[in-house]
Amino acid sequence: MIKVITYGTYDLLHHGHIRLLERAKALGDYLIVGVTADDFDKTRGKINVQQSLIERIEAVKATGLADEIIIEEYEGQKIDDIKKYDIDIFTVGSDWVGKFDYLNEYCEVVYLERTKGISSSELREEKRSIHLGLVGNSSFLNKVKDEAEYVNGIQISALCTDNLNIMSDEIKKVDFITNDYFKLINNVDAVYIRSLPNMHYDQIKYALNNGKHVLCESPLTLDEKQTMELFELAKSKNLILMEAIKTAYATAYRRLLLLVKSGKIGDIVSVDATCTSLKNNDNDWPGIYEWGPTALLPVLQMLGSNCKDYRIVSHIDKNTQLDNFTKIDFLYEHSVASIKVGDGVKSEGQLIISGTKAYVYVPAPWWKTDYFEIRYENQNNNQRYFYRLEGEGIRHELVSFVKSIENNIYLGNIDIIVTRDITKILNFFEKGIYQKI
Repeated sequence: MIKVITYGTYDLLHHGHIRLLERAKALGDYLIVGVTADDFDKTRGKINVQQSLIERIEAVKATGLADEIIIEEYEGQKIDDIKKYDIDIFTVGSDWVGKFDYLNEYCEVVYLERTKGISSSELREEKRSIHLGLVGNSSFLNKVKDEAEYVNGIQISALCTDNLNIMSDEIKKVDFITNDYFKLINNVDAVYIRSLPNMHYDQIKYALNNGKHVLCESPLTLDEKQTMELFELAKSKNLILMEAIKTAYATAYRRLLLLVKSGKIGDIVSVDATCTSLKNNDNDWPGIYEWGPTALLPVLQMLGSNCKDYRIVSHIDKNTQLDNFTKIDFLYEHSVASIKVGDGVKSEGQLIISGTKAYVYVPAPWWKTDYFEIRYENQNNNQRYFYRLEGEGIRHELVSFVKSIENNIYLGNIDIIVTRDITKILNFFEKGIYQKI
């Protein structure tokens, strides 16, 4: 019996996939199909896969061509699989010619001509055509433009700014540039807002009332009632409103959150997060708004909304009369938390989560880390976790935004309750309800 093996993502299974599987099947007597797992696809740069692993496996199964289906989960698995299943022929599409010649040492390698004129990438591109406008006076928008290049179907087509000098040459190539927000809205399907926080409410409301989806940097607004009003407005108009905190979409942070919530370190007793930076001319936000939402993210996602009390203390710059360092302490029923944020004061930007069994240590800068440790009393039990970080989480954030629009349901990584609580806490600062030092 001749055994054949092939691999693929098989996203949005189409005629080209089926023809390739048919020809692979014809090479032998028994066909094994490896379907790549979501996490493995991400390490290969495929972050815009539309279907879940289960959906893709079911689609391959439905063809009736695979005698056996396995999951590809790690680099180098192909060699292991060829040995394990006693494979005679490895086959893959001709667009990979030469890439898998190293497998000739273990079996015969056959490259099959792909069906021309059709691909999953093209189908995804046709499926959505979202023209996104960028709004704000921050150089951070340059990163958004760069990361959007990795997401199929998003076209950054417009820019609204009063500070074109700090924008990159790439972002200046967009089709429409203006300093008039109302004109921008008429030229896009959705907006990414990175203006000053006190402008968010009016800008979001105007966009929603004009049928545009919104991805807005946190804080969404500076008033809890306004935030919930906007979510209700988006819901009533069948639009997506999503808060942007890139850390929520970083793979390492997502895995950390799942491990902690699964009880890996026992009961959470304390969460301590620090986010600081020195001032630069491109930063147009006060320190508490620049870093507050990021630092609040692990506190609210791990300990929840039922905080009994909190205290805010800010160091005020004598020249600008603005905060350059703020510390917020939280008291929960059975735990505590603390965040330190600053724009103009530098500290160690680490995240530490203390539990009854162990603690999590995430080194600086924790908000864009690809590595963290779970540390136990017995150091021999310590565990280290590494995850590839692509684009600081921005591109995955954009993918979630697009998927939400396509599926007409919010698929972001930040619960609306967390967004509401971020607004609520920062509103205390906005109202001046804090201690100054």
